[in-house]
Amino acid sequence: MKMNYRLKTLVVAAFTMAIPITTLAAPAPIVIKFSHVVAQHTPKGQAADYFKKIAEERTKGRVKIEVYPNSQLYKDKEEMEALQLGAVQMLAPSLAKFAPLGVKEFEVFDLPFIFDNYQELHKVTQGPVGAKLLAKLEAKGIHGLAYWDNGFKVMSANTPLKNVADFKGQKLRIQSSKVLDSQMRSVGANPQVMAFSEVYQALQTGVVNGTENPPSNLYTQKMHEVQKYVTLSDHGYLGYAVIVNKKFWAGLPADIRTILEGAMKDATAFANDIAKKDNDEALAAVKKSGKSQFITLTAAERNQWKKAMDKTHKENVGRIGADLVQEVYKATGYSPN
Repeated sequence: MKMNYRLKTLVVAAFTMAIPITTLAAPAPIVIKFSHVVAQHTPKGQAADYFKKIAEERTKGRVKIEVYPNSQLYKDKEEMEALQLGAVQMLAPSLAKFAPLGVKEFEVFDLPFIFDNYQELHKVTQGPVGAKLLAKLEAKGIHGLAYWDNGFKVMSANTPLKNVADFKGQKLRIQSSKVLDSQMRSVGANPQVMAFSEVYQALQTGVVNGTENPPSNLYTQKMHEVQKYVTLSDHGYLGYAVIVNKKFWAGLPADIRTILEGAMKDATAFANDIAKKDNDEALAAVKKSGKSQFITLTAAERNQWKKAMDKTHKENVGRIGADLVQEVYKATGYSPN
């Protein structure tokens, strides 16, 4: 009996050793659903795809990134709740989306004319102020990974917006932001909160008269086809925070998390490098289409806009936080009129 038992043991061992390693079942990859609301060819869309590519390559298939652009999974108002519930793992919402969560400090990025260029902006997003803001998301079950640029916004409408008086009575779409609401009211417009995916049809049917967007969003959503005028105002900034479900992120193997952090760092550099280029190309494409007429502000007209919109700063400093606003002023050199 002992010999039989020993023989059986040897046979089983030999058989096991003979199985090629390649036939053993590989563990299923970790799936990260990355949802966003803009087109694939925008700076954010391209950066999300780039992150997918390098993350999958560097983890050697241990991670699979599923990117869902253009509100395929969730609209503006739905995606944050989906992340907190774990229905998706990663988002890149615009910075205005965090105020409804109770983190109003992010609305500092919505203040008009607070950044004159990318250098001033990056002193904030890539410095201690930006890091401090991302840390405030932890209490909401969200971990912040990075800031991605889109660009500086232009105004579009079916009537020319050149002087402050031209805004009076115009129904202009905005994101859900008290600061942007205040900005539009400061020049006499009627702000209309609306999901990004609904804007084209609203412009087409006259539900709203105009909106504000970086050129890449204006062009990729074909808004220029239903807007007669585009004012090259650069009056505000639109950027994103790449965020993940905190519990999901903490539960990843440490080595995977490290690899993904490195991939995100490189994807962020990629996103910010292409933002200005894409917006310049989008403006050129809009101009070539002949659908919209461009309006360029003189220095005096731009200052008129800035002076009127300074009211937005005064009205919202208490909401955002006086110390934070002063920190950003100091970093950018902004001086209210």
